[in-house]
Amino acid sequence: MTRYLTYDVFTDRPFGGNPLAVVPEATSLPEDQLQKIAREFNYSETVFLYPPEDSANTARLRIFTPTMEVPFAGHPTIGAAVALSEMGHGPDLRLELKVGLITAQAENGNARFTARQPLETLAHPDAALVASALGLEMADFKSAPIMAGMGLAFTFTELTTREALSRIATDLAHFRAGHARYPMGLDFAQAPYWRDGETVHLRMFAPLDDIPEDPATGSAAAALGRLLFEATREDLSFEIHQGDDMGRPSRITVSVDAGSVTIGGQAIRMMEGALVF
Repeated sequence: MTRYLTYDVFTDRPFGGNPLAVVPEATSLPEDQLQKIAREFNYSETVFLYPPEDSANTARLRIFTPTMEVPFAGHPTIGAAVALSEMGHGPDLRLELKVGLITAQAENGNARFTARQPLETLAHPDAALVASALGLEMADFKSAPIMAGMGLAFTFTELTTREALSRIATDLAHFRAGHARYPMGLDFAQAPYWRDGETVHLRMFAPLDDIPEDPATGSAAAALGRLLFEATREDLSFEIHQGDDMGRPSRITVSVDAGSVTIGGQAIRMMEGALVF
């Protein structure tokens, strides 16, 4: 039997934030079972922990969505950091991900990680196509869509009002059209947002990856932080509110400077059990 844990991430209360499955000791699991296990949990991500390749580091992380392995994701990194802290590691952690080494700190259910990989701009998707995918009008857009990421790609579009963000109704056919036109984005994931001073309201949709809507997306938070920094080249800090429109409120802190972006939040353990197959 292989033990697993589940956490609600980017929240301080049960049934908020983004659910995550953590497998603390994944070494014995067959390679061809990892994707199936992630599909069985059917959370937006499942993270498998392994001994580090470099003994100076804390652990190696492999992260799977329901359909694919991904090189980087935020809420699995926060959740894994809290889990490792509860296992006696930390507070300073060195985590090996497919994008490289991520440093993190975790203590008492709070965690933050710092990402230094570069932001990659992949495309400037057609605004009319993005509007159709989100069920919005062009007049709802404050900025032109931009596809960018730090290991995972998202199309970011700033909206004119909070009401427009709440009004989104996704159209799967236009997501498929977007994926066909911009395959470098993996699944044409959309991250529309509305900014109100130091608060950013964000939603994230990736229905082609079996994630109709994500309650909290740390990798999108990191990439958005880099995008906003590049607009002014000034250090900034803000809080992302995500998941409110789907009844799973999440809070993500973002701090950005010229060389890095730091993502923070809380995570609480919800369940534990064992894989018995």
